[in-house]
Amino acid sequence: MRIVVLGAGGTRRTEMAMVRAARGLGHPCRLVDVAGWHRRLGSLAGALVRRLADGFRPDAVVFTRHAHHLEAEQVRELSAGRAGGVWYFDYAPTPAPELLDLARAAGRLFVTCRAQLDAYRAAGIPQVRFLPQAMDPAYDRPASRAPTRYHCDLSFVGSGQYPDRHPLLRRLAAVGSLQVRGPGWENVAELPVAGGPVWGPRFARVVAGAAISVGAHAIAGQETQVACDSNRIWKVLGCGGFYLGAWQPGSESFARNGEHCAWYRSADEAVALAERYLGLPRERAAIAAAGREHALRHHTYAHRLQLLLEGGGHTIV
Repeated sequence: MRIVVLGAGGTRRTEMAMVRAARGLGHPCRLVDVAGWHRRLGSLAGALVRRLADGFRPDAVVFTRHAHHLEAEQVRELSAGRAGGVWYFDYAPTPAPELLDLARAAGRLFVTCRAQLDAYRAAGIPQVRFLPQAMDPAYDRPASRAPTRYHCDLSFVGSGQYPDRHPLLRRLAAVGSLQVRGPGWENVAELPVAGGPVWGPRFARVVAGAAISVGAHAIAGQETQVACDSNRIWKVLGCGGFYLGAWQPGSESFARNGEHCAWYRSADEAVALAERYLGLPRERAAIAAAGREHALRHHTYAHRLQLLLEGGGHTIV
């Protein structure tokens, strides 16, 4: 099957993870950088993008949100009679109009938050499937070393503009040495912010330097969303880290508590689990190793892409 991915270019972008997965499955694949061509050519980019996509003679076309620059008619024509659809990677309580327009034109949408299926269907998208993100074995892998500056008990990597995270992180800072990294932490007081955004191999070094890598919901109410986990879990497991994450209904379908990671259902439980596992380095290491093996066997982009090409979705057990 010949596949075209239309979105944004960049070696470490999710689009390239999809391309690598397709080629690993034996499918010829081309990435068309819609966002990049639009920046360079403006309104003239659409015709070029169409030629680049059609010229590859694809059997399947996959769009990411960065393809929203295309006109609806171009999206419909590229999608007609082909497998694929739009794969949207974020949780959005209120979906952006351009995403809805893109998905309606493509006729099929894959979302990473299962709880939002009905909302997108009600918005007029003919087919909506659940397809969470995954790990990319080419980049989500253990670091060979972790410089001293990354050594800590607990690490959190994520955006700081979500205040619902702050109380939990403040409590965890009292459990052991905590390092917080990511965008948007400049004006957040009383938290040990160690740096800004973390990309590429540096993320693996951050994971390797921490005894525990923490996950936390961005906004209130996410704890009741079904299977709406951040891709942080796959990146941490792929990098060989011990993941302490916020539980949701369906979370154990991704990774089992005490076997592949640790799930907490409240701030009190997060603190208790952090204290417990900091005192159990061998058990922590065994769980981290099992988590990475589990992700490699069941939760790579190759696993997800195969489902997408079949027009199905991920099943929550």
